[in-house]
Amino acid sequence: MTPTEKRASGNPVKQAEINLTVKQQREQRRQEKLAEYQKQLAKRRRSKLVWWAVGITGALVVVAVVVASFVFAPAPAVQYEAGGDGAEIEGVETFTNETLHVEDPVDYPQSPPAGGAHNPAWLNCGIYSEPQQNENAVHSLEHGAVWVTYDASRVTGEELDALKAEMPSSYVILSPYEDLDSPIVMSAWNAQLKLDSAADERIPQFFEEYWRNQNVPEPSATCSGAIDGPGKE
Repeated sequence: MTPTEKRASGNPVKQAEINLTVKQQREQRRQEKLAEYQKQLAKRRRSKLVWWAVGITGALVVVAVVVASFVFAPAPAVQYEAGGDGAEIEGVETFTNETLHVEDPVDYPQSPPAGGAHNPAWLNCGIYSEPQQNENAVHSLEHGAVWVTYDASRVTGEELDALKAEMPSSYVILSPYEDLDSPIVMSAWNAQLKLDSAADERIPQFFEEYWRNQNVPEPSATCSGAIDGPGKE
């Protein structure tokens, strides 16, 4: 007789108690195994639920990042066609200025200047928060750039932001200018337009006609690689 076997009893009542005890032990073991199985099953379910939640959260984060990249990304620069087709724009004044490289300061007939003698070094195109040297900026006009100047006391905040939003990505100079007789003045080589507001529909018209115009003295010459003026952003 093995150690785990129960000795049979000659007493029927006692034997029944022994048999019941064995059944209870078997049932207890069965219940324990069932409870352990259910515990493991619940654990696997919780694990799946956690990974499902992590996956959903990760997907939502990716979606949020993608959406934010579109919402908060800077607006692309406005695109204009280079060259011009001779369109007439109301209010544009045209001039006849010579092109000549000089080292000395120049007394220009227009303010801001729209062409004329200028420094051998051009002003690198870009957005500036401070006034720039006339002689360098005029050289940039000779290369086909447009110089947008504004009165810093009248063009500020949202108005200035609106003006910046009209700028192309290259061949443009934006800077404040002292003693302007209009809030905004757009100058190209031998052409100029005075404006009261950044919302004026003639701003893109001027760019379309004079930005990188092929009638300048040095069309398609570079507008970088020379002088960065003060306050360049």
